[in-house]
Amino acid sequence: MTSRPERRHHRGVEYLLSNRQVEAGTRFEAISELFDAWTFRHMDDIGVGPGWRCWEVGAGAPSIPAWLAGRVGESGHVLATDIDVSWLKDAPVDVRQHDIVRDEPPEGPFDLVHARLVLVHLADRDAALRTMVESLRPGGVLFIEDADPELQPLACPDERGDDERLANSVRRGFRKLLAERGADLAYGRTLPRLLREAGLTGVRADAFSPIASPACGVLETATILQVRDRLIAGGHATSGEIHHLLTTIAEGTLDLTLAPLISAWGRTPSQ
Repeated sequence: MTSRPERRHHRGVEYLLSNRQVEAGTRFEAISELFDAWTFRHMDDIGVGPGWRCWEVGAGAPSIPAWLAGRVGESGHVLATDIDVSWLKDAPVDVRQHDIVRDEPPEGPFDLVHARLVLVHLADRDAALRTMVESLRPGGVLFIEDADPELQPLACPDERGDDERLANSVRRGFRKLLAERGADLAYGRTLPRLLREAGLTGVRADAFSPIASPACGVLETATILQVRDRLIAGGHATSGEIHHLLTTIAEGTLDLTLAPLISAWGRTPSQ
């Protein structure tokens, strides 16, 4: 697959990190390495098991749908949707192209609806959340995981030298690009309240933030490569600064971290 820009929109807002760019596959692999164990532990605690009907919203890559398929078995059903399903061709589940904001919801109801790192990017995230809640059966679980870059905005919390300062500067530029496209950089912290306001019960939440993992460097590199031209055009970094930062990341000398991933879940009232 060759790298080419793609414009994806939610009511006129351009999506910054296109699934069609070659770096998307690297990003998905790094995200899986960093967060899948965390996500799966929560799904275990929720009780996902044989016969469950599950909807993975904005799936991106196949790791979560495949795990769910193994848990629900032949008596269950897993639907994975995304605007772009390029990376889901080998997923052993029902895959559909779907826009959570604009399209009619798929036929439910579902025992579990899950979305990871999806709603924070949407201008119409409230409408998307309503759609997911309304797609649950009585007693069904909504499980949302999203970042909160404002809680911890730095790429290198231990800012001890020029390289760390450069990494933090580029991360600030990336955050500005996200905000310009409608991302809510403080969304993660609101999830428990939003789930309660949506009528869910037993709402719980926690957070996870990896640091100094090799996958953090892989993800940072892939993300910078995806938005390199926009960072330069926006005056957030020069070509030389980006080259230096990518070289430093490859050397493994930076203790990179990510914004906290807030995981929140709750159940619809049983009839």
